[in-house]
Amino acid sequence: MAPPMSASKFLALLKDEGVTVVEVGDWRHHNRNHKGPWGPVHGVVIHHTVTSGSKRTVEICRDGHPSLPGPLCHGVITKDGRVHLVGYGRANHAGNGDDDVLRAVIAEKALPPDNEANTDGNRHFYGFECENLGDGEDPWPEAQLDAIERVSAAVCRHHGWTQRSVIGHLEWQPGKVDPRGFTMKSMRARIEERLK
Repeated sequence: MAPPMSASKFLALLKDEGVTVVEVGDWRHHNRNHKGPWGPVHGVVIHHTVTSGSKRTVEICRDGHPSLPGPLCHGVITKDGRVHLVGYGRANHAGNGDDDVLRAVIAEKALPPDNEANTDGNRHFYGFECENLGDGEDPWPEAQLDAIERVSAAVCRHHGWTQRSVIGHLEWQPGKVDPRGFTMKSMRARIEERLK
């Protein structure tokens, strides 16, 4: 059982990991906690936004849209590698996913195929949205990949998790394809190296 860290601890850990952080509004208190609990937390989910333009991307991830209120994640990682903190607490990012995947993340074992959507992921995961069109052609600059690696490692280090606690949305929820343009296997290898 891992309770979520405090917002202040989260901010400090990201900075200690060498991440350039941008605090957006009252991000510490912007959440969906009135819709259900946040925690215990078991891992990190990485997403792509299907947007372009940092300003617009951050606004969408903070405010959401008519069918899905914000925040849509905890941090938005823009192309330049900056991490924009838009919310803290329960966020509308993971949705319902596979309970077998959650058990594998908790046990830090190889992930099974995600073939069910029966478990509330918004309760159990930190979420980072990454600015990218998600078409498999939009590039992933090294600064952005480096930031994904660093934020994931910072959260894992705090909780005593390995790189196996970091998953892509496509590994959690059937039908999702994000992040598209790099593999989660390659990202977990980077995180593993950073955690050494």
